[in-house]
Amino acid sequence: MKQVRLYVKGDVIGVGFRAWTKIQAKAMKITGWTKNVYDDPSKFGEAGGVEIVAQADEKELGDFIEKVKEGSPVSRVDDVEVLIEKVSQHFDSFDIIK
Repeated sequence: MKQVRLYVKGDVIGVGFRAWTKIQAKAMKITGWTKNVYDDPSKFGEAGGVEIVAQADEKELGDFIEKVKEGSPVSRVDDVEVLIEKVSQHFDSFDIIK
């Protein structure tokens, strides 16, 4: 099992991006979480962005990252920073953190 942390920049807040991400993750058997981030302009810019932690096998994670880079039909993804992390906690589902 592998883990990545994604920092998604663009028009991704207020357009259902987290819910869309959860649907994609569930379909691909990805576990982890997603949340909006407003208070870290060094990573997301002034408008904020979405942070995602995802766990799965390498192929599934690669497919998921590509899907996130495409974005949902009503979002605009400008950039996705991908950080590979050591798995320190195992997740049983994919959740939206408020």
